[in-house]
Amino acid sequence: MNTSEKPVVLELKHITKSFGDTEVLNGIDLTIHEGEFVTLLGSSGCGKTTTLRIIAGLEYPDSGEVLLEGQPMKDQPPEKRSVNTVFQNYALFPHMNVYNNIAYGLKLRKTGKDEIKKRVTEMLSLVQLEGFEKRMPSEMSGGQRQRVAIARALINNPRVLLLDEPLGALDLQLRRQMQHELKLLQKKLGITFIYITHDQEEAINMSDVIVVMKDGRFEQIGSPAEIYDHPKTSYVASFVGSANILQGTVISVSAEQAVLRSSSGTMPCKAEHFHVKEGETRTLAIRSESISIWREPRSDFWISGTITEKSYAGGMLRIVVSSDEGPGIVITRQGINFDYDIGEHVYLEWPAAQAVFVDMEAQA
Repeated sequence: MNTSEKPVVLELKHITKSFGDTEVLNGIDLTIHEGEFVTLLGSSGCGKTTTLRIIAGLEYPDSGEVLLEGQPMKDQPPEKRSVNTVFQNYALFPHMNVYNNIAYGLKLRKTGKDEIKKRVTEMLSLVQLEGFEKRMPSEMSGGQRQRVAIARALINNPRVLLLDEPLGALDLQLRRQMQHELKLLQKKLGITFIYITHDQEEAINMSDVIVVMKDGRFEQIGSPAEIYDHPKTSYVASFVGSANILQGTVISVSAEQAVLRSSSGTMPCKAEHFHVKEGETRTLAIRSESISIWREPRSDFWISGTITEKSYAGGMLRIVVSSDEGPGIVITRQGINFDYDIGEHVYLEWPAAQAVFVDMEAQA
């Protein structure tokens, strides 16, 4: 079943929130379905954590509604919501061993000892920490402590698990390993996860739905493929995948493509779903990996410039070409073999299907 066909678990309806004179959330709306892995993605200060805290009941909105399984949460404190949170610092009790940390929520509910033991054993198996019951948090690695925090959050069977940058304190290799483990765990349990991060790679790797946030608003909501391949704004295009943002005047339009002219040449762009007219100034986004670089033009449409920078990272070559388009145009390609020199004049080309219009309304 498609996730959008599953029951709605959580709704945010026109949520606003300010702290003093600072507006943090500006009328956000979001519908989340059962079993989805939803990531709130954005830079620091965009409102991600405030949104999470409002869902958890740790903050209250100035206006708007939070609905959990159709029920308003306006007067419900955190302990009355079927929601649990995993924080970046894990918030484990340092004086309790692993068993007691995980069992804490059940003990608060006066659950019987036999049931607690059964459930803790299940959680330890789920997060692959069998045999760690007597360990103290100080005796464990960051990845192990994170697993304990997840087990503690899951033991009460929440309908929604909130994760506030839980991998942020881990090194790169462990973070990637835990991304994979978290996604597998979420699919196995079928629980709705709402995850916040500023790491675009993390969001793309783990999510069913990405919500890109900027200045307390939702810039775009969609699948990783939609966000990456069809960004609606220049901010989304630049933030997720670091696309090149270019402008030009439309000189021709067909059913398949539009062509824009700039001072550096002509640029093809996919025209579908948009009202585009000749003579208009429009903005397009093109991914760095979609651009070809040549010493002579190889197609009818190209822009020219001068190579100003070459650098290598992890088997990837990054080339910067300066043109009349403003900031340097970035081109990336696999491998390190590249016989072009800094200062060389080059031509940049790309298929129209790889470029998309941004900062404009889609056709209804």
